[in-house]
Amino acid sequence: MRPLLPGLGLPPKMRWHDLRHTYASLMLAAGIPPYKVSRWMGHASLVTTDTVYSHLYPSDYSAEIAQFEAFTSGAVVVGDRLAVEL
Repeated sequence: MRPLLPGLGLPPKMRWHDLRHTYASLMLAAGIPPYKVSRWMGHASLVTTDTVYSHLYPSDYSAEIAQFEAFTSGAVVVGDRLAVEL
């Protein structure tokens, strides 16, 4: 594999593990759910994926907070919009 790396614009000392880690990181950055990434990576458990990649999970929880606040106030939120007020 190493002789091919410079021609691909990749670091000459990149390992298969580095490519695998990059793949998983990009999948999570693209919004693929962690449980699917875990399966595609062949991890025995989602715990493995969480342990290694949880620092890459989205940290903007404003949509979830709005959804919970709407729920507790008697309204229903669909996506990021107030759908029905009860």
